[in-house]
Amino acid sequence: MSGLGYTLPALLAALAVCVVELKLLRTGLFRSRAYWLTMAIVLGFQVLVDGWLTKLSAPVVIYNERQTSGLRFPWDIPVEDFLFGFALVTAVLLVWERR
Repeated sequence: MSGLGYTLPALLAALAVCVVELKLLRTGLFRSRAYWLTMAIVLGFQVLVDGWLTKLSAPVVIYNERQTSGLRFPWDIPVEDFLFGFALVTAVLLVWERR
């Protein structure tokens, strides 16, 4: 497993959104209690849906294991999915806050 196909882009996306907030936009989103509550709600639903979609016993979505880190938690969810979820939701909220 190289992780270059999915792990690296997931890490870069999460890092990029943090850099954009902390160095460029500076909306204060990461200091907001509402943001972290939103992320907790998103995470809860992501675990339920992603857990069902990626369960190894009957997957709907199949990942090329050579392109991931191989780490899955909980219920067989690739950890990269959480990084992409964080990056996508945070990016949308940053644009919203900025406007």
